[in-house]
Amino acid sequence: MDALGHVNNAIYFRYIESGRIAYFNAIGADADLGGGGEGPILADIQCSFIGQLRYPAQIDIGTRTARIGTKSFAVEAGIFLAGEDAPVATSNAVVVWFDYANQRTAPLPDTLRKRVVELEKVTPEM
Repeated sequence: MDALGHVNNAIYFRYIESGRIAYFNAIGADADLGGGGEGPILADIQCSFIGQLRYPAQIDIGTRTARIGTKSFAVEAGIFLAGEDAPVATSNAVVVWFDYANQRTAPLPDTLRKRVVELEKVTPEM
């Protein structure tokens, strides 16, 4: 909470992270799909604060892949008050597939691409 009784802006990023991790679990990006110590790494994130959250509030987080590249994918997220259609915040992030052993980017595994396309109701831009 901030001095005005709102949920602090930094907490929005925690909420978005929780949604992103649940999404990674759903598409199998939490596993080592590429073998050899590869996985996702957050390269960039931004958040637009649209409305206010006051404690206690029940929220829903929506997360989806909007674009898939050769080594990265763009993730969009929304924070919604439970039961509401309009978001109180939206986020855009870039997630890079990373080879942790060699400390460099790596191609997205075909298995990951397939799982994203199967999960999404709107096919991501390729």
